[in-house]
Amino acid sequence: MHDIPLRIADVLLEVEANLRTSGKWGNEQPSDNELASDQPFCLDTLAFEQWLQWIFLPRMKEILEQQHPLPMKSGIYEYAEDCLYGKDIKANDLLILIKRFDDLISIQSGVVRH
Repeated sequence: MHDIPLRIADVLLEVEANLRTSGKWGNEQPSDNELASDQPFCLDTLAFEQWLQWIFLPRMKEILEQQHPLPMKSGIYEYAEDCLYGKDIKANDLLILIKRFDDLISIQSGVVRH
């Protein structure tokens, strides 16, 4: 179970690769106001893929690099499914990766620490 942070890091790399190969990786960072939304997933200011690129991936990479505690739960998949389901094959692949991330977080939170 101690390899879960490494497995999460691999999933994050795959999410980034998916965004890049599907043409969803943006070159211009959204404005500070768009990034500062207080809505979950910045749903009022960003597309889901933008949220992944500019909020989720950097935060998760920082958590892993700094060896901070991982979140106790993740519910990204449900929102991702609403945003992406049926768009195209790359979106479906992205959904699989998001589900894998949520599952790994769930497994990690169940690990008993001594």
